Amino acid sequence: MGLGEHRGVNRRQMIGGLSFGAAMFMVRGAFAEELVRTPPQTEGPFYPNQLPLDTDNDLLIINDEITPAVGEVTHLSGRILDASGSPVRNALVEIWQVDHHGAYLHTGSANRSDRDANFQGFGRFLTGSDGSYYFRTIKPVPYPGRTPHIHFKIWKGREALLTTQCYIDGHPGNDEDGILRRMTDPDDRKAVLVDFKPIEASRIGELEARFDVVLGMTPEG
Repeated sequence: MGLGEHRGVNRRQMIGGLSFGAAMFMVRGAFAEELVRTPPQTEGPFYPNQLPLDTDNDLLIINDEITPAVGEVTHLSGRILDASGSPVRNALVEIWQVDHHGAYLHTGSANRSDRDANFQGFGRFLTGSDGSYYFRTIKPVPYPGRTPHIHFKIWKGREALLTTQCYIDGHPGNDEDGILRRMTDPDDRKAVLVDFKPIEASRIGELEARFDVVLGMTPEG
């Protein structure tokens, strides 16, 4: 679906019509089969120190502006699951990332003067009964010292359940990234690597990416 085709859609309801598959199970041990829990990662210094006026799940359009952000349009989705594999309802999913210039929505970002004013830089989504979330954003790009990545923070009420990051599977900068290199368990590393795939039907080269997050807890409800 192109940018023009999104204009008549309520951006807070864009999740409608998307298909969410089951989370992938991975084997640890000869007979044991369990979900690989998503490893925690550093929040980093650039969680927005002043939230934007628009914090919805479409990072390409701010409020009712017409001009979209620059970058490779990416439909990022997944599910938030507990340790048993059950979906986590009413989990607040936050993401933040650099724009196509490599600038964060943060006053301390080194090249903030070049920041794309049309890129929201931060978004939120509250999961439904199936634990699913959806964002429309851009494919992450590198900035000095880091391989491309997207930050995630998962909340349940006022409790922060997990802070982590996802990365582009196969990106040449991954092996040089100091934070990703600290992850020595191959299953943990695989759990945060995401395939950004072209959408065949897209006329403007849009991408889709799926990142399921497995928490190391079982919520009460």
